[in-house]
Amino acid sequence: MKLLDFVIIKLLLVLILGITTGVFLSISNYVVYLSLGLSFAIFSLLYFFSKKILSTNIWFGIVTYTTTFFLGVATVNFHNEKISQNHYTHFTNTNNTKASTITFKIREVLKPGTYYDKYIVEVLSINSQSVIGKLLLNVEKDSLQNTPLNVDAVYASREPLKQVNAPRNPFQFNYKDYLEKSYIYHQLFSQKEHLLKLDTLQETSIYGIAFKIRKHINQKLKVYAFNDDVLAITNALLLGQRQNISKDIYTNYTHAGAVHILAVSGLHVGIVLLILNFLLRPLEYLKQGNFIKIIVILLCLWSFAIIAGLSASVVRAVTMFTAVAISINLKKPTNIYNILAISAFILLLVKPLFLFDVGFQLSYLAVIAIVAFQPVFYKLYTPKWALDKLLWNVITVSFAAQLGVAPIALFNFHQFPGLFFISNIVIIPFLGCILALGILIIFLALVNINIPLLPDIYSWLITNINKLVAWVSHQEEFFFDNISFDFSQVATTYLVIMALYFLITSKNKSKHVIIFLISILVLQLTFLYKKHETNTREFIVFHKSKYSIIGEKSNDLLTINHNLKLEDLKTQKLIKNYKVGTYISETRYDSISPIYQANNNLILVVDSLGVYNIKKMTPDIILLRNSPKINLTRLIDSVKPKLIIADGSNYKSYVARWKTTCKKQKLPFHYTYEKGAFIINY
Repeated sequence: MKLLDFVIIKLLLVLILGITTGVFLSISNYVVYLSLGLSFAIFSLLYFFSKKILSTNIWFGIVTYTTTFFLGVATVNFHNEKISQNHYTHFTNTNNTKASTITFKIREVLKPGTYYDKYIVEVLSINSQSVIGKLLLNVEKDSLQNTPLNVDAVYASREPLKQVNAPRNPFQFNYKDYLEKSYIYHQLFSQKEHLLKLDTLQETSIYGIAFKIRKHINQKLKVYAFNDDVLAITNALLLGQRQNISKDIYTNYTHAGAVHILAVSGLHVGIVLLILNFLLRPLEYLKQGNFIKIIVILLCLWSFAIIAGLSASVVRAVTMFTAVAISINLKKPTNIYNILAISAFILLLVKPLFLFDVGFQLSYLAVIAIVAFQPVFYKLYTPKWALDKLLWNVITVSFAAQLGVAPIALFNFHQFPGLFFISNIVIIPFLGCILALGILIIFLALVNINIPLLPDIYSWLITNINKLVAWVSHQEEFFFDNISFDFSQVATTYLVIMALYFLITSKNKSKHVIIFLISILVLQLTFLYKKHETNTREFIVFHKSKYSIIGEKSNDLLTINHNLKLEDLKTQKLIKNYKVGTYISETRYDSISPIYQANNNLILVVDSLGVYNIKKMTPDIILLRNSPKINLTRLIDSVKPKLIIADGSNYKSYVARWKTTCKKQKLPFHYTYEKGAFIINY
């Protein structure tokens, strides 16, 4: 079977190419829509006048792929609200100190941070001018007012818009880029009492209805007196809301390789589809029973998606299993790759930037790997008993899925849970029971029926699964983290996986053995090149609020000079990220030196004492740390440096004064809070 024999798969690949082009090249609307219109017109003419020769007409194929390509580019532009003249960015200046009145509607409740509750909001107006767009709202936490804002509630604020900060340290997670992939470009910071609620403007949306349903369900579940962890897992598994899962439980599931259980995904929706298929089987005996059954199943699946808040993972899973449900109930033979391609094609038309969403990538790669490799793994052993068969099924599915997602997971998360199969062996067989029992308990709670022992069994199951996951996660010798893995290694690893698949399934073994060996050689060359590429020297002043961290990299050795407690420094993500990104294998720690040498640049460090000796040297760069009380003008006049650096340990008032001085002296000034870490490569 050749995958590229399926037309929809070819069209999907071309659509992906178009979306990628649209994102990275930012082609104007005029060019995109004109090109799409012309290609579609030619496509239509060829279709209506050449029906009999379409299968052999190469020009029809070229025009079809060209049209699909420009459709991908146009989809990116169409969904980019920032291009619209009504986008809020055209009506406000984020650098302007004059406050504007911003009216917005709560769209989605996010997982709260340490100091703020977070929401995605839809902007309605700025100074009474109707606009469109989305913002990230940060509401300062208040122990006296801990009730979250309701979805669909409308508020007005006079707080200024703030830019979302780019990463200040290398290899740090780019939250700015992540938000921009959701078309969010600015954020608001406010206290709850500073938000004016506008009840007269409130209109109910599908998100608001789902929020009220979830709130009502949670209110009804209180009668069962579930503990916080059981209630949080219930919300994650059945209502698609993970905001209330404790950090410890989430970490345990991550380290145990079972974090996918906590997000409503294809696994959950697939189980729900099996339950619905079983319960609705009597409908098949009616006239048009299969059609009625399909309608009911789709209504149930999409109602579930709406209640779960139409999150990206839920929409992906329900779209995928919508195609599956139609296929299996119409009893028409359909290739699973076709189903996956159709669902992905539809999703990318509706949400083109899903393509860059890690969850989207992991979902489809996992399913593709299961379909491709699970039958191969299953043949390695022949189970004799029902339990044996069930366990072997779970094991082979887990290994196949892990094979598919491992490269992308290593690239994004730089960790690998070695005992993932143990968690899955226990959880997956019971997940169907937990979902069915959870749905039943929610239904009984809504109709005010309490069956004794049922909630206790449900709570016992979740509590003990949490304990098992915690035990697996604490086997630290089987959890591998801080793994360096870049995009070139991802690409070449998937090349090896594909070559392995064709070697196993192809009849012409000799040809595919050669291809497989070549792919392994390419992978090895990638690792060798990366090793050679990182054999460099680097001086770096990291940004760390209230502290100073200076790094000196020499090939795979990193020396960290700092003024933190050593146990605190070792837990700093900025250091871990840097070590992973630069393939560091050895780290040393020391106190901060007054003088550094980097690529013929002499760097003078001036700390809070403000004491320095420049009689025997002429520093090229001056690093100010811990707010030294010095006359910077006098220092500049006597030393004549090329650059002044201020790190995150300085008072902002001092930095502002130094910045003004450097501007008058026409001297470059680098503040790590604003410009990020300072780096010299040599």
